[in-house]
Formats: sequence, structure tokens, C-alpha cells
Amino acid sequence: MTTIAPIDPQDTASRAGIPDLDHIAGHWAGLDEIAHLPSLRNQQGQGHVDYDLSSLSWLVAAPFTFGYHTGELRLDGRTLAAQRFLWRPWGVTREHRGDGLLLSTDTRMALSRDLLLWRLTVTNESPEARTVELSQDLFAMVAHTEVGFGWLYDVPWNHGNHHDFMTLERIRATTGGRCESYLLSPASRRLRLGKPRIPGIQRDEDHGPMLLDDALPAHVSPDREPEPRVGVAATVRGLTVDSADGSVAVRADEAIRLTPDDEANLDAFALSPGMTIAFELRLDTKSQSGTVLTHGNHPDSLQIGVENGCPWLGIAGERVFTDVAAPAGEWHRVSAHIEADRVVLRLDDEEITRTEHWTRSRRWTSASKDGMVAIADTRSAARAAYAFTDAPSALRAEGPGGRATWTCRIDPGQSVTIGITCAYGTDAHDVAADARAAAESLEATMLAGEDGWRRHWANMFTPGNPDFSGHLPVLTTDDAGLADTYYLGALQVLYMRNIRIRPGEPVFLTGGPRLGPTTTYFWDHCEWSRMYALLEPAGLRSWLLRVLSGPYRDSFGIEARSGGPLGNAYSANDYALFRLIEHYVCTSGDVAFLDESTGGATVFEHLERLGFGWRDKRRADTGGVLADFGDDAWSLLECVPTYTGVVAGFNGAYVGMTRSMAGLYRQRGRQEDGARADAEAEVLAAAVLELYAGAGRWRIRRPDGTDTIGHCLDFGLTSAALHRDLSDEMRHEMADFVTERLLVGGWMRALSPDDPAAATSDRPDHGAAGAFCAWPGVTAYGLARLGYRDRAIALLRDLTSAASGGVWGQAMEIVTGPDGRPRARVAERGVSNRDSIAGASGAEAVLSAVFGVTPSFATDGPDELPDTLTAEGIGTLTGLRSPVG
Repeated sequence: MTTIAPIDPQDTASRAGIPDLDHIAGHWAGLDEIAHLPSLRNQQGQGHVDYDLSSLSWLVAAPFTFGYHTGELRLDGRTLAAQRFLWRPWGVTREHRGDGLLLSTDTRMALSRDLLLWRLTVTNESPEARTVELSQDLFAMVAHTEVGFGWLYDVPWNHGNHHDFMTLERIRATTGGRCESYLLSPASRRLRLGKPRIPGIQRDEDHGPMLLDDALPAHVSPDREPEPRVGVAATVRGLTVDSADGSVAVRADEAIRLTPDDEANLDAFALSPGMTIAFELRLDTKSQSGTVLTHGNHPDSLQIGVENGCPWLGIAGERVFTDVAAPAGEWHRVSAHIEADRVVLRLDDEEITRTEHWTRSRRWTSASKDGMVAIADTRSAARAAYAFTDAPSALRAEGPGGRATWTCRIDPGQSVTIGITCAYGTDAHDVAADARAAAESLEATMLAGEDGWRRHWANMFTPGNPDFSGHLPVLTTDDAGLADTYYLGALQVLYMRNIRIRPGEPVFLTGGPRLGPTTTYFWDHCEWSRMYALLEPAGLRSWLLRVLSGPYRDSFGIEARSGGPLGNAYSANDYALFRLIEHYVCTSGDVAFLDESTGGATVFEHLERLGFGWRDKRRADTGGVLADFGDDAWSLLECVPTYTGVVAGFNGAYVGMTRSMAGLYRQRGRQEDGARADAEAEVLAAAVLELYAGAGRWRIRRPDGTDTIGHCLDFGLTSAALHRDLSDEMRHEMADFVTERLLVGGWMRALSPDDPAAATSDRPDHGAAGAFCAWPGVTAYGLARLGYRDRAIALLRDLTSAASGGVWGQAMEIVTGPDGRPRARVAERGVSNRDSIAGASGAEAVLSAVFGVTPSFATDGPDELPDTLTAEGIGTLTGLRSPVG
């Protein structure tokens, strides 16, 4: 158990003029105001609140991970929906008011502990005494695993561990009485016979942009042994898909030969209640194991296969097996009848198995003892225990959990409060003791968590503090909006911090909670690189050495727990890692870092590889001067199909990197190399300027022709690197393009809505529907570099209105508010993240765009920053110096 001492009033942030966490953190937000519900984090794990008053989903604190959700609260047998939410770093409060009663729940992940806390309060607002029954489900489908923590991390299901984003989100959508069924995906998917594709590449087609609604790449941890994916040697004939109304969705009368490595594609359709998929199957040999049929290409897909010659059925995260054999060499009729809440598998017209509701899981066992409920995972060492501040009137253990019930009489104007705790670990005795101790001192445990968060917050701005190897400067200003953006960005960094993934080295996660509990992306980190270098120079140094030791040009980031590479290559990698190294060295003064060896080269040699990355990307058929990033949209903006080939943004970044290398060469006495790099930069800059299409837009060059695009990434990167090369007219046009076409609703769009690609780029991070949380900061810096600091400040001043009662998320969508005017909110649809470290980009832009903190090898190099900077008409930054810890 972690003990946190009370905060000394002399050490609070308020003594330095830093706003209190209660001011910076979220505000009450109604369900009609937000799309993406609040998250929970505790510096070692993360989770999501659901639509009811108590359940939690996507709980993970490596090496522990939870499946399904923790269970709903009922009042007199009814599950109530949360009507409004209040997020704080230490927890989320949910409320429901109706029928003279106010229900309020405070849900927390205890700071730096494997412990969940609930405080349930019922207030009688009616004039009469009320007797109510409260009942709380007590689920803890927890697993312990040392592998599988990739971007798509393993979640425990009944038959094993894997990531099934779509099913778990549909289960979450049933909470709060919203709906009952979760089994069937509404997406139209192709029916396939034979060998299934790798789960996680959730698209029916191999090419094209990745849209958020029903697509997710296979970014799984490399330390996990993949599940074998094989088909069968068999023949299928007479396949039909009949809908409930008698219509035929798919028909294939002819015989289709299957081999273990082949795939046969049929038409696409959506599953619906009353549908039946039927076919005749003849296995070539006995005792085969493999997949026969798959609807779609997703982990939640309906699948039919055989295991040792016996049919099995899979759907929505589950797989049910049978011991009924289908003898080889004979024709057998196989059918799957689909209903909203079950699928029934028949062999030769006899039912052999069916799916069950997730709450009937057979993987976990539970027992009630000494007024507690203990839960054990039969597939791992994970154990959990529930305890209570007040003994339930009834307590029942069953299957994967149980239920606690309280009968309470409440006088008018009075309240009843009940506390629930859930501890998890690998030792059943210790887990029970932790849960019981927390229940016996619930208020003190909750207060300790709040105090701990406040101490971390104060220490972020305190030189020589015990939490961070550096610190952030204090912003003093009368501009309330600018201050809110800066300090909420700082809180975003603190909120995304994890101190357990790598003991002794803090990790700042990229996103989540539905994804990536141990993942860091290179690109996202560079969006707050100045802050990173100031706050955690020792941690950044260590992280860079690990990243540079691996194949950083072939992946988008690392799985920080194992240290392995993760995902596909990003065209941003050279720019991102160069900027992180440059900002670290120039901010910390740690010039010796450049001569340190990692990954078979010195850091300086890695810098050369990154900064001159354009050299090996040139192609004769696209001009032979600028970098051509190829035809894979996934490596650039994922959802903008035209943004491939020679693009202005990253080529502009290469101009800036090449000039930085010229400055670094000169600092190391290599004058000829510096002059050569300067000359190359001039050639690159001229070639980038040739891509300018006028009116703030840029051309894209490919071997088969050109397109014109109006994207904020081109604006941000060219403005940052080429502001001195641009004519006055170009600077004016570019700034006006941003103001008139992109900025909207206190936020912005990434892509101009009148762009030809907009119709096929409907994503609220990189398309026309909104903007990634880093883009306003990047855009503000670009505006300032072009000489429009007033516009930059105006943009930064309004950003907190989009945070949806919490911190900024990955995708911020533009919607119409109740007043009929556009506004931005954290998007929930598809696979977007509720939290994203790149949201700190707004605070980063306060440093760079407003106060001119622009450390670079190209100018003064790693000279010591002044302790105080003043921006005329704005205020001051104090405490900028942050030596390496």
C-alpha cells in the first residue's frame, strides 16, 4: 500500500500563482453536451466510465487487464443512466436526478494502487420518507499477463485474451439502460470462406484510407505469440444467407473447394436478427482444425470452424466449442441461426451449441466470505476482491462476480452513502486485505489520492522536486483563456504519465483508455517536445536512447513495457525524432548526448540519418529533388487518400532539419559540411515553394499527376520551417486561408471542407470533420512564425472550450451547439481516443508562439535559456531553466 503524506500548505501550487487543480480540471457536463465519456487514470493504469452510474470498462494497469465491465448500480431494480459527469484527475462523479431522488457516484482508480473505489450517495429530495433498494453488480473479469500490451492490447474474454474493440464498445453501449443487445455489428461485411485474415486489420479491403468508424490496424504487441490462422481442406456447397423476411442476402449454389491457405470471397451484408447462414460441408480429412467461414475481417466477426473435426462457433469476442464430430468424407448441413442476443449452431439440423450472455462467463469463479466477494481467474494468477463500508442486506456470489444489495430508509432532505472497494493482484490474501482496509478508511483513501495528485501538480512547477527530473515554467498573465490553455496542457501531460510501465523511468502514454496502455508514438511526443525537455529531461534522454536502438524508421512508436517496435512506419518519424533530440539537447545543454552510442551509431549519426532523410526518398519521376513518401496513405494522414507522394509539409520540415544540421556542423567545427547542408537546404526550399498553389494551398506531386490540397499540416510545417523564404503575399494568403477556411467553433478543421478530398476524408482528426488535438498548437505556431501572433493568441485562447469537461482527445469534431453555432467536442465515434498526449500542443504553442521558446541547432544551439521571458502585452514565463536530473 502506498502512503501519501498530507500536503504542506507552503508547498501548494497556489503559492506560486499556479491555478488550483479544481480550476483547471473539468466542469459538470451533461450527457447531451459530450460524446466521449470521461476516463480514469492513476499513474499506473487507465479506464473508462460508462453510461450508467457505476460501471467501468477498458480497465488496464499492466500486467493486469479487465474485460467487459465492472457492473451496474440499480435503484429498486432499475438501472439508471448518468445524466451528467464531473471529471477530475482523481476520479469521475456521475449523477442522476428523478422521482424525488438524487443519485451521485464518485468512481476512482486509487492513485498508484491496484484499487478501485466507489462512493454511492442517495439523497431524498422529496417531502416524504423513502425506502429504497440499492443493488450493485460486482464483476471483476481480470487477467494477469506479461505479454500482449500493444496499441491493440489483449483484453480477457471467456476463451482467451485478445483485443476486440467493437464488441467491448457495444457492451459499453448497453449500460445505463440504453439497449440490451450487443452481439451483432451493424456494419456490412464481406462473407469469406477459408483461411481468415489476421485479426485487427479491421477492413474488408486491403487498400484505401482508414476511417474511424469500423477500421483499426493490427498494431499488436510483438511479444505476443499470434494465434494460428488456418483454413481447412474441405468443400462447401449450397451456401445461403436468408434474412428474417425471407429475402436472400447471399447465395452460392456451386461447390467451393477450400484449402488451409486459400480464401474465397462472397458478397457483403450486415448481420440481422432472424438471419440464418447455412451450407453443406464435407471435410477432406478427419481431426482437422481451422476456420471454414468468416463474416468480415474483425475480431468480433461471426466465424464457424472445426477443432479436431468438431464444429465451433465464434462471435463478438467469444468462441464456443463442441464435442460433436463431423466425420470426414461425408456431407453435413451446418447452419448458424442469428438472433439479437444469441447465435445457435446446428449440425445436420440438431443444435450442438449456442452463445450466451457475457455475464454468464465460465472463466472466472467467485465466492462470498466474511462479508466480501472474492473472484479468481482460472486462466491466470489474477485475483480480485470486493469489500464494503456498510454490510449489504444481501450478498450473492455467482460466476464471474456477484451482487450486493442494501435496503435503506431515507428521511426527507437526508442522504445515505455507501462505499465499495475492489482490489486486484495475484495473491488472494493480500488482495482481500487491501480491499478491506480501503473500505474501512474510504474517506482517508480518497483524500490521499486527491492530495497525491495535488502534490504531483505542484511539483511540476517546482525546481528540484522529487517527482520529475525537471520542471515546467510558471505562466503569469491576465489573459485567462491563454492561462487555461497552458495549464490544461500541463495537466494533460501529468494525466498521461505512467510510473509503473518502466520502473524508475516515467512514461507518457500517447492515448487511450480504449487503446495503448503502454504505447508511445514518436509523432505525438514531438508535439510537446519543448515541454518534455523542460519537465522530464532525464526521462526523455532515456526514452530517446531506447527508441534509437530499435528500427525507428519502420514503426510509429514503441510498446514501452517490452521496448519493442510497434505499428507501421510513419512519414513523420524523421521529423518527430529529430525535433525531440534537438529540443532535448538545446534545452538541457547536454551536448555530450550527441556522442553517446545506441543502436550501432552515435546520436549525432542518427541525427544525420533523420535530418537528411530526404536524400533516399527522391524519385526521378516526381522531380528528383524533394522526398517522395510513396503511395501508402496510412504512412502520412491515414484517411486522406490524396495525401501521398511529394507533399509540402514534411518536405518543408526537411528544409528546417537540414538547416539545423548545417548549424550543428558549424558548432562542431565542420564548416565545409555546414556550408554544403546550407546549400542543400536552399535547393530544397526553392523546390518546396514551387509546390505552392496560391490562396494558402499546396500541390501534391505524384508520378501520375498532381492534386491541390488545403491541409493544416502543410500550413504548420511550411510556416515553421520556411517563414523567411515565403513572400509577404504568400504569408498573408496562408494566414488568411487558415482563418477563413479552417478555424471554426473555438477550434479548427484539419482539412478545408471545400477540398476535393474532403468527401472521402470524414475523420475528425485529419479530415474535414474536425482536427487532431495537436493541430491548433501547430497552427498557432505557424501563424506566429508568419508574423500573425495576434491570430495565434486568439486561437490558443479558446481551446479549452473543446475539452468536453476533461482534457483534449485524439479527434475533436465540429458539431452544431444548442445555440445553432458550431463548436468542438472530443469525438467518440469509431476508434478515437478520449485522451491524447498531443493535446499538450496548445501549451507547447504558448511557449513557442507567444514567448518564442524555439531551441534549435540552426541558431544559437544549446545555450542556456533565460530563467524569465516576457511577452509584451501578455505576461511572463518564469523558471525556464531545467538542467538534466
